[in-house]
Amino acid sequence: MAYCEKESLFNTFFSHRNSLIIQYKNGDISKREFLEGNFDFVEQMNVKPFSRIDSYEKGMYNYQYYNVLAKYYTMLAKDMKRQGQHDKYYIYYLNEGNYYYGEKDRATLQLLKFLNFKNIEAYFIKVESKFLKNKLYEIVLKDYEYAIFHSKSLWLLKILREEGVFIEKKRVSLIDEYINETYY
Repeated sequence: MAYCEKESLFNTFFSHRNSLIIQYKNGDISKREFLEGNFDFVEQMNVKPFSRIDSYEKGMYNYQYYNVLAKYYTMLAKDMKRQGQHDKYYIYYLNEGNYYYGEKDRATLQLLKFLNFKNIEAYFIKVESKFLKNKLYEIVLKDYEYAIFHSKSLWLLKILREEGVFIEKKRVSLIDEYINETYY
């Protein structure tokens, strides 16, 4: 019975995620609305990350869970700064965002290990942000639709190079418009 519930959980999760991606691609929602929609949905689902990754679906869920929280809290930190709120709020949300970015990178590695680094490629991407230039890279799971991850993690980059999946040539991101759009 638990297997059916998990299948339903993943179907619901991926359907909602794909719906938001399509809405964003079609220009129906902004990047901020996309992030808020993902955050609200993850909160509503009330499903914590999986401790063991033994399927693509679990690994993708964990990545998305942490990525959504990281981006949401980072967005709130920027809101606090822009609104002139007390620094303690900015620092709190920024720390939350950074914590979840770290968890996202660990979740990424768990999934890549589960997949044995097969049919995966990674590379630095061209970005408009001076802060992200020569730092942000893309990881593509070539066997899965919409399986495009991003990171700035140096330790994860080292592992990608060691595994021989990192291409030492800068490319345009597969989701360039999304990557280069600000969300505040």
